[in-house]
Amino acid sequence: MKIPKRLQPLVEDGLIDEVEGQLMSGKEAQVFVVRSHGERRCAKVFKEAKQRSFKQAVQYQEGRRERNSRRSRAMAKKTRYGQKEQEQAWLNAEVDALYRLAAADVRVPKPFGFIDGVLLMEMITDAEGLTAPRLDDVTLTADEARAHYAKVIGDVVRMLCAGLVHGDLSEFNVLLAADGPVIIDLPQAVDAAGNNSAAWMFERDVDNMRRYFGRFAPELLATDYGKEIWSLYEAGDLHPESELTGCFEHDTREVDVDDLMTVIDDVREEEEERRALLGGDRDAGVAEAAADWRAAHEEP
Repeated sequence: MKIPKRLQPLVEDGLIDEVEGQLMSGKEAQVFVVRSHGERRCAKVFKEAKQRSFKQAVQYQEGRRERNSRRSRAMAKKTRYGQKEQEQAWLNAEVDALYRLAAADVRVPKPFGFIDGVLLMEMITDAEGLTAPRLDDVTLTADEARAHYAKVIGDVVRMLCAGLVHGDLSEFNVLLAADGPVIIDLPQAVDAAGNNSAAWMFERDVDNMRRYFGRFAPELLATDYGKEIWSLYEAGDLHPESELTGCFEHDTREVDVDDLMTVIDDVREEEEERRALLGGDRDAGVAEAAADWRAAHEEP
């Protein structure tokens, strides 16, 4: 086939030997089957921000660390320079997550490099060597559902121990390879400790898997691994080999409304004090804004 424009530089540099064809095109990227160093691999070409339908929601980005303080401020203020850096950070997120999770023994596609918005990674295949199907495209026996569910639960535990939550896990982004389920699509992966929505996202991920596998093994619908795993994580007791029961005892105690209102009032007072202090820092704010302006206009 004709070599796509975005892949041409990788062909010229010898990173891709041949482009066999397009595998899929989604809201975030196009994926091509290529030959690289004598092996069949995938080349994931990320679409530019203006072409993507998936929005870089603040909910997903919260807690992602940016070491460069100038860049971090620019990103927060959405300057032209900051938007460019935000886009690059979003593209790097999946690559960073893949390397991090592969090192933690989570079954994800093995990454081979990220060059100019193109991610080279392992081609996931089934037992016949064909492109592995998504879970949504297969029918399982009850025994297969139980085994695959256990494998996915083990991987989300290892993922959480590595400090990440997938954030969008479902039957549409898990492939069924020859060696079992493989988790894919991680650009929205969130920091478990730094994101206020991490617990909710984690439980949603696990519940999506419970409902899917429960179609084939109905007894799985009675499990509650999400809350059990997260409670262990919060207590500092979660590790990759934690023994799980699939059960969770919910707290049914009544909320003390008076205590809750006291906490709310304390938070409100602290916020008012913080705003009063910020009023005296306007000169510092002007200096920071000037530094961001210079950063935006110094870029090549």
